[in-house]
Parts: sequence; C-alpha cells; structure tokens
Amino acid sequence: MSHLFLRTLRDDPNDAEVPSHKLLVRAGYIRRAAPGIYSWLPLGLRVLARVEAIVREEMHAIGAQEVHFPALLPREPYEATNRWTEYGDGIFRLKDRKDADYLLGPTHEEMFTLLVKDLYGSYKDLPVSLFQIQTKYRDEARPRAGLLRGREFIMKDSYSFDLTDEGLQKSYDDHRAAYVKIFDRLGFDYAVVKATSGAMGGSASEEFLARTDVGEDTYVRCTNCDYAANVEAVTVRAPAPLAYDAIGAAHAEDTPDTPTIATLVDALNADHPRADGREWTAADTLKNVLLTLKHPDGTVEHLAVGLPGDREVDQKRLEGQLEPIEVEPMSEATFKKFPDLVKGYIGPGVLGSESATGIRYLVDPRVSEGTAWVTGADQQGKHVLDLVAGRDFTPDGTIEAAEVRDGDACPHCESGTLETAKGIEMGHVFQLGRKYAEALGLQVQDEGGKLATVTMGSYGIGVTRAVAAVAEGTLDEIGLCWPRNVAPYDLHIVVAGKGEELFEAAEKLAADLTAVGVDVLLDDRGGKVSPGVKFKDAELIGVPTIVAVGRGLAEGVVEVKDRRSGETSDLPLADAVEQLVAIVSH
Repeated sequence: MSHLFLRTLRDDPNDAEVPSHKLLVRAGYIRRAAPGIYSWLPLGLRVLARVEAIVREEMHAIGAQEVHFPALLPREPYEATNRWTEYGDGIFRLKDRKDADYLLGPTHEEMFTLLVKDLYGSYKDLPVSLFQIQTKYRDEARPRAGLLRGREFIMKDSYSFDLTDEGLQKSYDDHRAAYVKIFDRLGFDYAVVKATSGAMGGSASEEFLARTDVGEDTYVRCTNCDYAANVEAVTVRAPAPLAYDAIGAAHAEDTPDTPTIATLVDALNADHPRADGREWTAADTLKNVLLTLKHPDGTVEHLAVGLPGDREVDQKRLEGQLEPIEVEPMSEATFKKFPDLVKGYIGPGVLGSESATGIRYLVDPRVSEGTAWVTGADQQGKHVLDLVAGRDFTPDGTIEAAEVRDGDACPHCESGTLETAKGIEMGHVFQLGRKYAEALGLQVQDEGGKLATVTMGSYGIGVTRAVAAVAEGTLDEIGLCWPRNVAPYDLHIVVAGKGEELFEAAEKLAADLTAVGVDVLLDDRGGKVSPGVKFKDAELIGVPTIVAVGRGLAEGVVEVKDRRSGETSDLPLADAVEQLVAIVSH
C-alpha cells in the first residue's frame, strides 16, 4: 500500500445517494468522471475482473463462445430494425467527418444477428450461442446511484441462435441455469421474477433482481405460491362479468366543490348515501387520468386511463406497457384544446376513439363488464352514479397501469396475496423469437433445403452493476465487506506498529503467501500512518481476512480478523502460512 494508487476518504462524496456508491468512492475503487461515468482504479478493476471471470466460466460451461464487437456502430442495422428511431433520446448519436451516422452501442442484437448471417447458412451450423463482455452507452436522463444506473457501463450480452422454438427453449433454459450459478457465486440475495420484454420484443422474459431496499425496481411475490414478477409484468385478474339487471339507470347528481376523490367520497356519504347501507369509498369511484404520448417518430397522441379512485397510475408500469413511447401528464395548454373536458369532473362520456374528443380510453382490468362506478358527469360540479361498464360506456381496451399494492390478489393462485419488495435488475433473459432475424434476413437452409428464419434468445448481465450490487448486499456500517470470490485480495496484512522487525515479518509472511498463490495486500505504510488509520482503511476496503502483525509478534503470533463476523484469533507465526491458506481456500 506504500505505492498502491489509492487514496481513501473519510467523508462521503456529495453526489452519492446509496451506501455502495459512497463506499466504493471512499475506499478508492472508483472515481466520478462525469454524471453517470466513472473511472476504475486498481482495487475496483480487480473486483471487476473477478466478476467477469465468474461470468465467463459459467458461459463457457454451457458452450457459449466469446466474441467482441465495437462500441462505435453504424446506423444502418439499427435503422433496419427501427431501433434508431425507437430509442429516441436514449442513445448517443454522432456523425463522422463524412457526415455518416453512428451510435455508441446501447446493446448489440443487430450486430450479433448480422455476424451469424454473414458466416452461417445451414441448419447444421445451429444451434450456436455467442457472448461478449463489452462497454455499453445509454443517455440516461437521470443517472444515479453510482454504478447502479450510469451512462457508460459494462454488460455481458449473449445471444442464442436456433432453428426451432424447441431449440430456443433449451438455449433459454441453459442460459437461465447459468445465471443461477453466476448469481449464486457472486454471493448476494436475489430473486427471479417474471418481466416484460419492452422495446426488446419477444415472448418469455425473466429478470434476476438483487434484493435491496435501495433498488429502483419494485417486484411482487405471492404469500402462497412461487409467483414473482416485476410490477411492470403483473397482470390483474379481471373480475368475471357481472349481471347488472338490478342496477338502476345511471343518474347525474350535484356534487359541488368535489374536484378530488377524497372530497367526492365525503360528499357522496353526506348527500347521496348508498341504498345498501355501506359507506362510499374511493374504490367505488372511477378516476380518469389524461396523458400525452410521444412516439419515437415524433408523432403525439393523447390517452385517458380509467382506474379505481383508490389507485394511482404507476409511471413505470405504464411506461412498461407502452415502451418505447414516452409518457407525460397532459399539459394545461393541451387540456384547454379540448373544451369538452371539465377538470375534476371528467367521465367516460367524452373519452374514447369514437367520442367528440377522440382521446383513446383504456381502463384498468378491474373496470370490467357489469361493474358500477361513480365518475365525472362532464359537467362542472356534477358526478354520475351507477354508471355501468358495458352498459353505459365501452372503453377502447384495457391497460395494466395502476399501482400494485401489498395485499392484492395473486394472479397465479386462488388464495395468495401479493407483497412488494425492492430490487436491482442484475440480469434479464428473453426469448426474442424471430423479430431481429426477420428484420435483418437471417435465414438458413433447413433439412429439406428450404430457407427457414432463425429464432433467437437474448441474455444480459450488468457486470459493473454487479460490482455495486455485491457491495450493496454485503457492506456494513464501517465499510465494504466483500465475499471472498470477488474480493480484490484474499488477505490484507497490516503492520500494526513501527518496529523494523514488524515490517520484516509482515513482508516475509506476504512473500511466503504469495508464493503459494494467495493474493495479498500488504499495508506497509510507515511514517505518520498510525495502526488505527491502517485498521480503519482495512475495514473500509473490505478484504475478507485481515492479518495484523503487531505486539503479538514478540510471542510468535499474529492476529487474524474475519472482516464479516468481526471475530479475531491468534495464529502462531510458524504455522500462519498453512492456516491462512486453509482460511482463504474455505
């Protein structure tokens, strides 16, 4: 450490939001270069290399072969799949000196597809799985949390190529099993959940989420069965159609000064009590939320989402359903262009593609046929009661956009309820199918000599994000606390004193351990660096085993501390190499 390129910090960086970000900077693993962009220092690179090695080993184990594409990519392949447009502002675009368009690769489906098309032409060449570990670039609007959401990051992306859907299923299963092994080896708690495919397209899709309270992904799990899903992929079990013969005709009532759900419910209970004696609740009301959709090609449309009044629109769920379309609330200026819309009193009567406004109207699945609602009467100070879906209004369709809450019914089993949790997306596996192969003309001759379109799978792991996720899942109140198989070193030896004999003993112990294959970090700093500072740095850096060569040397022992448990013990110096090898090999 006397010449290691390292400076530890006592204070948290100002821009750090989550513990892993704070500690990776303070312990000298990374340094911020720009928002969402980080330089990797020697300690960080060692951890990153160990994570990459685990990923490579498990990918090789399923027969995947490594390639490497450029990060600077031509426009044409992405134009062919329409993703040059679909990505919108999410990618970095640039021009060369000849005015040709390029992008910094956000992902490489097109390049993998074209490479296989270039080299393979027969069913005998398949199946094949290729992968790379490569830097990716995405122009995140709000980079945050250090390595967890950046503009430049390293990702392992792999792709399988098969002739049949059955072959794709096997490739998918192989990759999924490899991911389980990878994340088990990385040593943090994770969940495998059902997911949406988004702009990637395809059918089957699952995410691997590191469980953590600082995660920006919300997922649900069932209290009764093994169902788990990202909230964007949760499907609400729609009620069966209800008979509405006994429900009287819809009727508008005066409800002045009730522009919010809360004020409406109070007014209903005060002035319009229910015939069945039950009190009105927000769940009895139908709230209509107006939105503006911006398509990647620049076109704009408007959308109304109807949902029970006790629910809010979940922006991530909504975006997941509409990706790559951008979604934002309808502005005041746009609202004024529709004179039929009465703020606070909007009902289905002025919504729908066939209505006077022409605003497309999609509703939550709970707004099903036969359900009766209280909603806006499209007149100032009035609401309509007993408005029945399927009798009095018909939406254009349904959309999964309402927030998911603890206690919601499980969509998979009859008796379970959902509970929510937070996580960080670490890996995502898709069955892409033939979307990219069709767009780019990837075909091979089948056994009958006819051309058949290849089917593909896509499988990604956030490698730099994994470093942060492992740190986040294992750190404690005093510093990083790495699992042994990704730690930057196996042992951290601290010279806890100033005597020359201490330095000589520590250096000999480090040399003997290195000779038998143990990776050692030796804190040989002298001068004004006190033992207390050295121990604080050791705890901050987080190597799993710390060895102190100090006062016990006079009695022929060194002190060994387990960084995770905090337990300490004395080892005879004469047996230290053998016993420390056993510890780091455990």
